Amino acid sequence: MLGSAGIPAIIVCTNVFFCPESPRWLLGKGRVADAYHSLARLRNTPLQAARDTYYIQKQLEAEDQLVSRGKLRIMELFTVPRNRRAALAAGIVMFMQQFCGVNIIAYYSATIFEESGFSTVSALAASLGFGLINWLFAGPAIWTIDTFGRRGLLLTTFPLMSLFLFLTGFAFWIPDRETRVGIVALGIYLFTIAYSPGEGPVPFTYSAEAFPLYVRDLGMSFATATTWFFNFIVSITFPRLLGAFKPQGAVGWYAAWNMIGFMLILMFMPETKALSLEELDAVFSVSTRRHVLYQLRQVPIWIKKHVLRQKNVQEQPPLYEVAEEDKTYGPTAAAA
Repeated sequence: MLGSAGIPAIIVCTNVFFCPESPRWLLGKGRVADAYHSLARLRNTPLQAARDTYYIQKQLEAEDQLVSRGKLRIMELFTVPRNRRAALAAGIVMFMQQFCGVNIIAYYSATIFEESGFSTVSALAASLGFGLINWLFAGPAIWTIDTFGRRGLLLTTFPLMSLFLFLTGFAFWIPDRETRVGIVALGIYLFTIAYSPGEGPVPFTYSAEAFPLYVRDLGMSFATATTWFFNFIVSITFPRLLGAFKPQGAVGWYAAWNMIGFMLILMFMPETKALSLEELDAVFSVSTRRHVLYQLRQVPIWIKKHVLRQKNVQEQPPLYEVAEEDKTYGPTAAAA
């Protein structure tokens, strides 16, 4: 069973040799013609490919001018306030991608199902259902991530993930076996449905766009390192957590972290949907204290408008504004 997991990895490693280099990397190495031909495969017309080749080249030149001479960029990732706020937001979403509890299910779902009363074969089949649901419900994120926004998706799905994990944990106290296994499976599957279009794809999308161009590679590296570090923490601690607190406490622990994650997203994560480079600078230039206070004041306003359905609710002034003519957009993901 362990060896079979290496088969997809071998297929992926083999296909890496057939992947073309990105146009951005080729331009960085001075291979302009190769970059153009690479873009021509991604664009509808040669004119669009030529346009994007020019844009990326100019952006690379701008990045070279922005890089501080004689300073380590990794230091600027945390010493420059604008970069530090982007690192904080990216770090939070990457941290919560692990501590939302998805990987205790991904790695130990068969164990959790067996603890609830499933047979070994049934537990493996139920684990397959988890993977299938995760795959199916990640698809809608292609549209929802730019419709509802990164922040909006997370603020919607974190309470749901917390609720469904609490449902799963409390279900272990149900004495009737058939009812217990049914509710445990339901809770895990509903959790997966909430996770897949939200905390599944959002962290990597958000981290890739939050940082300014000249430290974006370092920022994305920091964010990726953060998620894998806490992935290690979750995977190595869950068996002991399960033994010490039983399934109820272990699953409830991560349900509580989803509540904490909701507050962290509310206070420290600005929205980045469809923002230009200048708008991103304006968003992350707002002080952390001011952003936190603004978002906390927004909570009662939201409750009055959407829960109590009150009319003529006084809104707060915008937190940041950028003139339309000052906007510049970064390269698309395909071109980068």
